[in-house]
Amino acid sequence: MTQEELVADIKTAQQILEALHVEHLALASKFSDSVRVDAEKSQIVQKNIERIELGLGEAQLLLVFSSHLQSVEAEKQKLRLQTRRIHQENIWLRDELKTMQYKLEKSEATVVQLQEEKKHLEFMATLKQYDESPSAKKTSEEACKDLMGELFPPEDDPKEQTVLSSLTHNYEIPPKLRTIHNLVIQYASEGRYEVVVPLCEQALADLESTCGHDHPDVATMLNILALVYRDQHKYMEAAKLLNDALLIREKTLGESHPAVAATLNNLAVLYGKRGKYKEAEPFCKRALEIRERVLGKNHPDVAKQLNNLALLCQNQSKYEEVEMYYQRALQIYESQLGPDDSNVAITRNNLASCYQKQGKYKEAERLYKQVLTRAHESEFGAISGENKPIWQMAEDKEANKDKAKPHDNTPYGIVGGWHKLAKVGSPTVQATLKRLGALYRRQGKHEAAGTLESCVDRSDKESTNGISGK
Repeated sequence: MTQEELVADIKTAQQILEALHVEHLALASKFSDSVRVDAEKSQIVQKNIERIELGLGEAQLLLVFSSHLQSVEAEKQKLRLQTRRIHQENIWLRDELKTMQYKLEKSEATVVQLQEEKKHLEFMATLKQYDESPSAKKTSEEACKDLMGELFPPEDDPKEQTVLSSLTHNYEIPPKLRTIHNLVIQYASEGRYEVVVPLCEQALADLESTCGHDHPDVATMLNILALVYRDQHKYMEAAKLLNDALLIREKTLGESHPAVAATLNNLAVLYGKRGKYKEAEPFCKRALEIRERVLGKNHPDVAKQLNNLALLCQNQSKYEEVEMYYQRALQIYESQLGPDDSNVAITRNNLASCYQKQGKYKEAERLYKQVLTRAHESEFGAISGENKPIWQMAEDKEANKDKAKPHDNTPYGIVGGWHKLAKVGSPTVQATLKRLGALYRRQGKHEAAGTLESCVDRSDKESTNGISGK
């Protein structure tokens, strides 16, 4: 029986009870007027009246309760509709939040990748900017040794997060560690290691107590703390933490995971900073194998690793391997990024430096000329009889040195545009001018060397004057 049917029956019963109530009242009045009526009948009528009134009261109560129940049901239905609407809005908001989180993570990954590219190029350019003349303060080997630790892009670097995003697409710093990671970067950049070290140690202890020692987050924290120790020259402590992190990542993420390659890079940096190039080489090679497996053998990041491995071999005088690694890196950059990419010029300079160390001056000279020719065509257009690259002008001057006037130093036309290009252009251009000039001088081509050196000197002077405000 439905609620509506029950209410209808109650109303019908109420009407019947009201009719009976009227009849019984009439009988009671009639019996009260007659003295001859039996007292027992009068008593029965009176009880019936009481029962009828009780029934009428209960019927009225049921009707009131039914009305209240209907109001409650209506309110309940209204609340159900509101709940459905709120639930739907919640779903929409969650979808919107996921979309925004995805966009934010994508933007963060892009920023990280750009920071890594910038830092790597700066390190490579700094490495190439040295003078091989007899008055140089450092030999090229010493310069390579000083910068060895900066060539490998480490993960979780406390000074700057430089993880290659293309290598860590399956593993990122978890959100719960991102805040502390940013704090470590900030404090370490200010040299406040008295704050950084306790912060890292406390975070590491908390992670181990909540997640257990063998957890990827613990490995990430070990990497961060290890790099803090490395910057403080605490190499033994850093090596212990990095080896521990490597074991955890291999166990939890797999031996071919990009995060494993990042830790291997960190170990290579550590050994490189200590001058242990032979011990660093296996780590670098294994990192190369992982990157080749994950990204493919022709990915630009593989070429970066090849450059790093070539530098290790160069510090061990393993020139055949150095040539092989640089040539392969050069092929990858040219095929994937194009001949005008800055990495192409940098790698050519690296390979030319290797040739020069072996006394292969013709091969080195050819590569230096290729770099300068490409820069000339990019800046000044196609080469013609009047539009010659600076190395060709320098060689023309060398060939005509006997015909030159005594006061005729490097003509403005030779240096005019090139000193500006060397000053504001890629650092590789200026480094190539220095190296080719040194090579010319070593071969006895002093006029040609002087032309290139005057170009570099003029750009240096203008840069210095610009900085000092003169």
